[in-house]
Amino acid sequence: MSVSELAKSIIESPTLRLNEEARLLRERGEPVIHLGIGEPKNKTPITAILSSAAKLTQGDVKYCPSDGLPSLKKAIIRYTEEHYDKAVAPENVIVSSGAKQAIFNILYTIVNPQDEVVVLAPYWVSYPEMIKMVYGVPVIVTPEDGSFHPRMSEIERAVSSSARAIICNSPNNPSGIVYKDEFIAELVAFCERKKIYLIMDDIYHKLVFDGRRSPSCYQFTTKDVEDSRLIVINGIAKLYGMTGFRIGWLVGPRKLVEVINNVQAQTTSCASPVMQSGAEGALLGLQSFVEALRLSIQNNRDIIMRELSSFNGVKTYKPDGTFYCLPDFRAYSSNSVELCRFLLKKALVVTVPGREFGMEGHLRLSYAGSVKDVTEGIARIKWALDPTSPNDIYIGDKRLIRDWL
Repeated sequence: MSVSELAKSIIESPTLRLNEEARLLRERGEPVIHLGIGEPKNKTPITAILSSAAKLTQGDVKYCPSDGLPSLKKAIIRYTEEHYDKAVAPENVIVSSGAKQAIFNILYTIVNPQDEVVVLAPYWVSYPEMIKMVYGVPVIVTPEDGSFHPRMSEIERAVSSSARAIICNSPNNPSGIVYKDEFIAELVAFCERKKIYLIMDDIYHKLVFDGRRSPSCYQFTTKDVEDSRLIVINGIAKLYGMTGFRIGWLVGPRKLVEVINNVQAQTTSCASPVMQSGAEGALLGLQSFVEALRLSIQNNRDIIMRELSSFNGVKTYKPDGTFYCLPDFRAYSSNSVELCRFLLKKALVVTVPGREFGMEGHLRLSYAGSVKDVTEGIARIKWALDPTSPNDIYIGDKRLIRDWL
């Protein structure tokens, strides 16, 4: 079989691969605990279900405008005004098949071969691969102080004359950190001064804890949407736990959105109108659902932090938001891929290697599931790694003895 050099250079999605491994183990009846998956276990909001059902009941599910259903775009405009304090027009908005497609579309639109895009580590695994897919060059900026928060001096050194954009994800997947207001302000000013785009991946922007808030990039510019270098990505996947609906959107300058619409029209034509109707139902429905989900996830965050604190040698950073944490397991192994395989084999726990996020020696753990999964999953990991833990454990109905420490 012959495939292109570009296709061969793109790595497999580690999260999707681990999801498949976990599924196969479960099909064999193994009591697998999944601490790698990036989605809450909540039910879809009833307003979203009813809205999608109404679209199906009409029996007229056809093509819709490539940039999105007008009614959904109206709901997104309202959402942007309410949560970003920014008035935008329909021409500033394009609806895509998930936030991932929105990010790819903007990279395809602004990046020429060998152009550079700055990525802040830790980063979502798909950023570097999507940049390479449009023949760009990912430039990774890793905090030199060992923290998860970058500094402007580090970014300034990384930005060359070939840079076209910086991707910023806050609250951050995989670390859960929320970048400081002062940092976002500096980043906005820097991008406007350098005339490069700032792509803000805000998919987790309302899933924040302890009374914090995630700053809006728009509050740090005096320019209007048309003249700014700001592009904001969002969607319904994380906020409403509607990952399978695959609806995201992008807000940016209308001339840029017009070109992105051409790109989308020639690839996917449009996002599913049935799923768009569901997204509209979620955005316009009762928002108490979001707060209930946020509180549930915050409680899980507190539980996983408590459980991890009992480890000898594991260093943790308390997440400000999202449903991930990124503890440092280098006291046990500096190879996160091998460690993940070991934990899946010995403890039947799915984790995600930090290497994929630019943080080798760390593991990304998701606490989006049930309290039982979180507590039992961490107990199994501790049993497998920490010699101070009991030597035996029950996994399912089997009593296992640790014989490797």
